[in-house]
Amino acid sequence: MGAQQDPDAELMLRVKRGDSSAFEELVNKYKQPVINVIFRTIHDLDEAEDLAQNVFVQVYKSADRYQATAKFTTWLFTITRNLCLNEIRRRSRHRAESLEASLSEDEDQPARQYEDVKTFSPPDTVLHGELEEKIQEALHDLPENQRTAILLCRQDELSYEDIAKVLGTTLSATKSLIHRGREALKQKLKPYLQTGAWKDAEK
Repeated sequence: MGAQQDPDAELMLRVKRGDSSAFEELVNKYKQPVINVIFRTIHDLDEAEDLAQNVFVQVYKSADRYQATAKFTTWLFTITRNLCLNEIRRRSRHRAESLEASLSEDEDQPARQYEDVKTFSPPDTVLHGELEEKIQEALHDLPENQRTAILLCRQDELSYEDIAKVLGTTLSATKSLIHRGREALKQKLKPYLQTGAWKDAEK
């Protein structure tokens, strides 16, 4: 898709030519969607906002290499995906310390719960702290292509077609990656849910 079919690509080409107002327009349009996808990955709003700033810094620094050969959003969310994966890898290195800290808390303290863990759509309330820990472990154990597909699937604005473009694979392969990733996560996280039922919402 060229710039003529994608007005955002045209804006990015203007950024490439040094138009700061075009960059500001793109930031205003996509700042919140980028924050949303990061937040659904790391569940920390302050860090999500900081990482979103890093995304747009990288967009600006990469402007001279930008080519309008695909949708701008595909390129943008590829950058976002890579920064999210880097953050997950960084956090995974500290998993042992986090687990040790959680085990040292008062055992008589009521477990915190929350509803609608949108990431994987479990139908009932779940134990927040333990599930968060196990989600990170389960994601880390997935093959990287499945993990990336699952992370991108958290972003509502990305269709399976968009995810396939980001991953550089076919639509059918993308659907298969997401299905296999969900099934693997289902099995890994099943003991930590109050019911084994899951929702496989199609986009």
